[in-house]
Amino acid sequence: MKDFLDFAYDAQPMRVVFRPGAALTATASEAERLGLRRVLVLSGARGADTAQAVADSLGEACVGVHAEAKMHVPVQVADRAVELARSLGADGCVAVGGGSAVGLGKAIALRTGLPLIAVPSTYSGSEMTPVWGLTEHGAKRTGRDPAVLPRSVVYDPELTLELPVPLTVTSGINAIAHAVEALYAPDTSPLIALMAEEGVRALAGALPQLAAEPRSLEARGRALYGAWLSGTCLGATTMGLHHKLCHVLGGTFGLPHAETHTVVLPYALAYNAPAAPEAVAAVARALGAEDAPTALWELAGRLGAPRSLAELGLKEGDLTTAAAQAVSQAYANPRPVTEEGVRALLRAAFEGTPPA
Repeated sequence: MKDFLDFAYDAQPMRVVFRPGAALTATASEAERLGLRRVLVLSGARGADTAQAVADSLGEACVGVHAEAKMHVPVQVADRAVELARSLGADGCVAVGGGSAVGLGKAIALRTGLPLIAVPSTYSGSEMTPVWGLTEHGAKRTGRDPAVLPRSVVYDPELTLELPVPLTVTSGINAIAHAVEALYAPDTSPLIALMAEEGVRALAGALPQLAAEPRSLEARGRALYGAWLSGTCLGATTMGLHHKLCHVLGGTFGLPHAETHTVVLPYALAYNAPAAPEAVAAVARALGAEDAPTALWELAGRLGAPRSLAELGLKEGDLTTAAAQAVSQAYANPRPVTEEGVRALLRAAFEGTPPA
């Protein structure tokens, strides 16, 4: 970590509303505050009912509901949504759901400049970042653009009450991954370090309770709070090996997003541990453990989450291709990224052995 007196920090210019019931009581007022009168509501198929309820709360300001968001935002899906927004004369979008819905809203914002309101129903954290991603021809492209950053984020713990336990767990560990990687990013800062450690602590404390009591509104709120902090960390720092690997595994091989982050995280942290001792110590403190990579691996196991890439459908023959893609472009990472090292990391993650 850099000297505490040598850092830069950009605060993201957005407004956050956080309270139970906010999805149906605050979204319309946020749209009004932004001067929006023709709003397109976006979601995936699984969240269509919730999206419709949000649309109803908008009243005449809603011009339609588009429930076709897909994981990893395929370009053709983004193209259809952009065309619809333009044909309806939309002056803004409200994305209701997880990372797929927010990602689709970002794709529209990137192409049209329309303001975006995010109403997250998972712990993906995408709503707090200026990062966009599109998948085309088996490859996922990502970038940063302030135009895609939501103008308002409405956090409503009640929206996450029906989130199935398996997705609750993997979505939460996905959020932990955002905070972990921010701790060793080249552009981290004391503020990011505080938020990241607190985010990991909040999520790691809430997830076991949610596995036992999925409808605990208090635990849902703490998990959403942790996801907010972790997503903020991701949005303010540069992504490294962990996220690059997950983009390759998701974009090229179609592996599920949150589950892939859950599997890869302990191995990516173990890989970087020798070059990032302060980051590893912060994660260990947040987890109340001595060995952070092992504690993350054990947490996933205790909560019934997948712990191997083989479980997610990756083939052994894909490991070499994935490693080659992961090192095909240079990016910041505390430890040098080599094809041999990444192949060994992926092999351990494929087999699900304890991280070393």
